[in-house]
Amino acid sequence: MSNNKTAITPTREEDFPEWYQQVIKAADLAENSETRGCMVIKPWGYGIWELIQQQLDRRFKAIARFPEK
Repeated sequence: MSNNKTAITPTREEDFPEWYQQVIKAADLAENSETRGCMVIKPWGYGIWELIQQQLDRRFKAIARFPEK
């Protein structure tokens, strides 16, 4: 385990859900909604999500051997 200090505590290994929430807030990718348990994804956060979806889609299609559009 690394002894690197970061601004986000706890570490990912200690408490993943809390770590994830802090990473999202620190990166300003989303903010809490008035609805409990929901977050509003900001445009740049949504852009990252779209890129992740595209990569996953390509990989799934390659595994399933479906032709890409």
